[in-house]
Amino acid sequence: MPMPERCSRFAEYRDKVLELFASKGFGQVGMRELATCLGLAPGSLYHHYPSKQHLLLDLIEEFYEELLATLGRIEQQAPAKRDRLNSLIRAHLNLHREMPWHFRLVERDSGCLNDDQQVRVRHLREQYERKLLQMLGTKSRLDEPTQRAAAHAVGNLLNSAPSWLASHALDEHVHDEMLESLVTGAIERLLRPSAPRAVA
Repeated sequence: MPMPERCSRFAEYRDKVLELFASKGFGQVGMRELATCLGLAPGSLYHHYPSKQHLLLDLIEEFYEELLATLGRIEQQAPAKRDRLNSLIRAHLNLHREMPWHFRLVERDSGCLNDDQQVRVRHLREQYERKLLQMLGTKSRLDEPTQRAAAHAVGNLLNSAPSWLASHALDEHVHDEMLESLVTGAIERLLRPSAPRAVA
């Protein structure tokens, strides 16, 4: 959603709204509580946003816009092909640290959007996933349906992996090395060209 369409008061209190949705769950936050968070009277919130879903959409769009911007920055740095996957994994780990509430919200509450909003989010997600595959240089080896499935799998892996070890008190370096090793192995195996099967 273009910035002029976004509620200026929401922009000012964005982090509070984000934390409220992500910590309690979108469905558990009422309009009265949301209005209080934004410093508005409950009835006046509708003058800024037609529904809670519009606020949620802003946050989810912001998430995918940041993912796409991150891929753009990596592409500009032009790492060697063999280093590209590691750069992508490290960037996603860092983004998970910078935007933990966004990751939780997208994973858990995207289904709360209406049908039109979900279409908008799906387009952003698919744009991000296509860019991932392009950067990993696998496009020519896979047919179209397999490309889409692989892109979706890689995107989900990169975005969910940082939470796998959240309950373990690990040194940050150990945490990152372990996840890099797991994710690198999984993605390389997924995108490796299949060897011809032996005929029995």
